[in-house]
Amino acid sequence: MSPLSGPAGRERTSPGERTDAPRRHATAHPRAPLTPLTWLYAPGDRPEVVRKALSSGADVVIVDLEDAVAPHRKAYALDATADLLADVHPVPVHVRVHTPLDIPTLAPLPGLRGLRVPKVTHATDIHRIADLAPGLPLYPLLENALAVEHAYAIATAHPAVRGIALGEADLRADLGVREDSGLDWPRGRVVVAARAAALPPPAQSVHPDIADLDALAAGCARGRAMGFFGRAAIHPRQLPVIERAYLPTPEEVDAAREVVEAAATEQGALALPDGRFVDAAVVEGARRILALAARTG
Repeated sequence: MSPLSGPAGRERTSPGERTDAPRRHATAHPRAPLTPLTWLYAPGDRPEVVRKALSSGADVVIVDLEDAVAPHRKAYALDATADLLADVHPVPVHVRVHTPLDIPTLAPLPGLRGLRVPKVTHATDIHRIADLAPGLPLYPLLENALAVEHAYAIATAHPAVRGIALGEADLRADLGVREDSGLDWPRGRVVVAARAAALPPPAQSVHPDIADLDALAAGCARGRAMGFFGRAAIHPRQLPVIERAYLPTPEEVDAAREVVEAAATEQGALALPDGRFVDAAVVEGARRILALAARTG
């Protein structure tokens, strides 16, 4: 797919915009709608699989009209997805479109909460997509070297952009990378670009081996250390592994609570009894941990 183009902007909200973040639990420190942790792909030409995905526990279900659908089934996948999106579902439903020609069919439907836009390479690619889907959150996928170089420009291209992510299968092929470590620099680049653009941390790309859950867990641990938040999945069995990797441990929650409680009684920088130095940045990080822990109830 080749995206299209339109005007630039920086604000992250607009009147009448459809929100895509699930609201499962209130947090102790409400700041914004919860950032999704798990994003489950389901093929658009298999509506029965999509409906199972909606009850899987994923934070967001992404109906895939691109790589997961054979060329001769694209039209059927679009029609089946339009039927699904005629209704609003408790779980936010996004669609990864195959072509901009899909968008006029999908954009007016009440059940659509976001568009995944593949193969974005320039900021100008975003503009006409936004014109085709006014008020709908957009999530550009960066899938080649040029897109990674333009990550910040893409992230700030339009107010409709609500997040960015890598498409690692295509990016790996474009770069000729065999080892996973060869993607460390692009991964760091997209994390920094998202933060600089005041977007949520990006979710990791999918782990393609649904049987190797240990490798999935190890990859999630590396992603969390790099600044990612959550991960896309291609099978429901991957969801609890992703959640365990990204949700804070009891020890992390206890330490964060101690920091927040200490900050509530003393202003400015302070030292905890165990010698840890605490300043405003540390307190903010502790609050994020408590908010994340509250997702589990």
